[in-house]
Amino acid sequence: MSEDSQPQLFPSSGKRGTNNRSRSRTERLSPAAVHEVFDPTRLTQARNLLGKTKRWLADELGVTPAAISQYEMGTNRPRPDLLPRLAEVLKVPLSFFLAGRPHARLDGSAAHFRSLRSTRAYQRAKAIAYTEQAWELTYALEKRVQLPLVDLPGFAGGEVHPGTDLPSDPVAAARALRVAWGLGTGPITHLIRRLESHGIVVLTPQRDDDLQTVDAFSTSRLPRPVVVLTPNRTDDVYRHRFSAAHELAHLILHGEVSPGDIAQEREADAFAAEFLTPRETILPELPTRADLHKLSQLRNSWGVSVHSLLYRCRELGLLSDSSASRAYQRLHDLQGQPGFAPQALAGYPGEQSALLVEAFNLACEHGLTIADLAHELAWTVPQVRQMLGAGEQRPVLLLVGSEPLRPTATENHR
Repeated sequence: MSEDSQPQLFPSSGKRGTNNRSRSRTERLSPAAVHEVFDPTRLTQARNLLGKTKRWLADELGVTPAAISQYEMGTNRPRPDLLPRLAEVLKVPLSFFLAGRPHARLDGSAAHFRSLRSTRAYQRAKAIAYTEQAWELTYALEKRVQLPLVDLPGFAGGEVHPGTDLPSDPVAAARALRVAWGLGTGPITHLIRRLESHGIVVLTPQRDDDLQTVDAFSTSRLPRPVVVLTPNRTDDVYRHRFSAAHELAHLILHGEVSPGDIAQEREADAFAAEFLTPRETILPELPTRADLHKLSQLRNSWGVSVHSLLYRCRELGLLSDSSASRAYQRLHDLQGQPGFAPQALAGYPGEQSALLVEAFNLACEHGLTIADLAHELAWTVPQVRQMLGAGEQRPVLLLVGSEPLRPTATENHR
């Protein structure tokens, strides 16, 4: 993230923490008070975050699944005596169910899932709920810290208008975006930080069995575009970068299109390939035969996998289908060998999201605490820590440069 695009504290902010008197009133909330202003959408969100069914929740509360449906539709409200148990089983504070807090409401048609066919409905619902809460955290921080403005051609406050400022063809759009962002024609270093510097929120949640299957997803239906790259994609920095470029394509090309079409996935792959390895620049560097050693060297300088480079060779007519097929087999046999083994994301700070945690750290210098955020969001303190990655080893903030993609040592921050 460049210096002029780092989060900046609003000069007139003056927010130095949550009013203790307000916090005390919240902590003294009675179930009867929550019952009067119960928000049914919060119940759905909390249940989806746990990846649980209505029947499971009904069994935990000793009510019928039909009753849970009524609670979530707002046609009936849980009795006051049920609310403490409801908060307990869903692992949220009682105040979580209060109406009135900003809420980013998404549905399955508002997000593009990389592995739509292999994910179950409850897994997608969990991913959507996670994204909703990520936006709420972003909103809370943005009240205190000025984040980089959204600089995404065609994006207008929660909508992307395909064809506005960029061509609708994926290859042409990738080239045009490189020009718009001043990326030149060479390798793109620190891809994730670049996305963040243009106002896109990029998230890498902690390991979760449900999100593991989801792979990656994105949405442009919020005031800020959001890209989520799950742990399944962070095992290898090269796969991680391609997934990020793939989701960027969805944000630009498919903002008004219902997700799930296989043609959209192909377009996103075509965009990602041209965005990361522009044809005119990569073509002279690619071998005219299946030279895996050469491709391994190019992997390090261009930041894309050998597998992707092989596909690029075939796509650009340098390899026949049969030659590429034999090369893929040899590549499979070389898995785990030096030059071909996956590279852990932990060694690449520029490929790790930092926007929200840097914004939080800046706000902390002016009095914000984890407890303040937890109170304001009606989350638990551990949940806020988990979303921010607080207390864990975090990447060093480096200026974007032109050097090849190489591991950089990380540093512990308090």
